[in-house]
Amino acid sequence: MAKKTKPLFSPGNFVVYPKHGVGRIVEIEKQIISGVKLELYVIRFEKEKMTLRVPLNKTEVSGMRRLSNPNTMLEAMATLKGRARVKRTMWSRRAQEYEAKINSGSLVSIAEVVRDLHRKDDQPEQSYSERQIYESALGRLAREVAAVEDTDEKTATEKLEKVLLAA
Repeated sequence: MAKKTKPLFSPGNFVVYPKHGVGRIVEIEKQIISGVKLELYVIRFEKEKMTLRVPLNKTEVSGMRRLSNPNTMLEAMATLKGRARVKRTMWSRRAQEYEAKINSGSLVSIAEVVRDLHRKDDQPEQSYSERQIYESALGRLAREVAAVEDTDEKTATEKLEKVLLAA
């Protein structure tokens, strides 16, 4: 018999799942898997058109968290305004580091990737893979900003781009 875990989140709550970004808890369902009764969060990721089920007792291990608080939001915005830090290592190594930061679920780490890969009009073109990682990080950041500020992703993206251009 699995021990009863009290839900940290309720249906309707937005959560951040590190590998997928912002999702909304649709329901908490009970299932029997391999003879074990489990309670699962059913999380819907609209952008990816994906549903994920996470056992209540695996919430912490999975890195699932609430949306960022205002202080973390401010820290992420300050990070965007900072100076880009691009290491002089091979692109493949940097790309791995960027992907790890995006998948960490940390808003500030994602903001670092956006800041480091952002290109102003007067700067050289990005490679295809640089652009892909940049857009992935920008989208992930914009979806969390949109959820926190109760707006849409397009508006949040425009806000982030203004911050980047003003830096």
